[in-house]
Amino acid sequence: MLDTIKKMLWKPEGQEKLRTPPNTEIVFKLFFNELEIGTLHLKAGIWTFTYSDNFKAQDYIKPLLNFPQVDKVYTSEELYPFFVERIPGLGQTKVQEIIRKEKIDEHNEAVLLKRFGRLTIANPFELRAV
Repeated sequence: MLDTIKKMLWKPEGQEKLRTPPNTEIVFKLFFNELEIGTLHLKAGIWTFTYSDNFKAQDYIKPLLNFPQVDKVYTSEELYPFFVERIPGLGQTKVQEIIRKEKIDEHNEAVLLKRFGRLTIANPFELRAV
């Protein structure tokens, strides 16, 4: 019960039904301009985030708030809030049209992140599926 409540609070309003697909593997690279910040990887229902060597070697961009330790491998069964916020509200008419037209599973956060998460007004980073 506590896990269910935690998962509901973890996600923004309107995205409580998003789920990590257990049988999907996908890799994303996070960039600031052309600097690769790190890699977000989903495999066997586990999300991992690691910083790139290029990011670790520079000193002008600080680590992301959700990932303060640059040498740590972050793992989670839930998509991190930093990335969840890249998925638009699913109640938006335009978003629903795209989901219907492209036959996207509106509960699969991996495919939604791939489709909608490349750019966001919430931060200056670009997320590229590889």
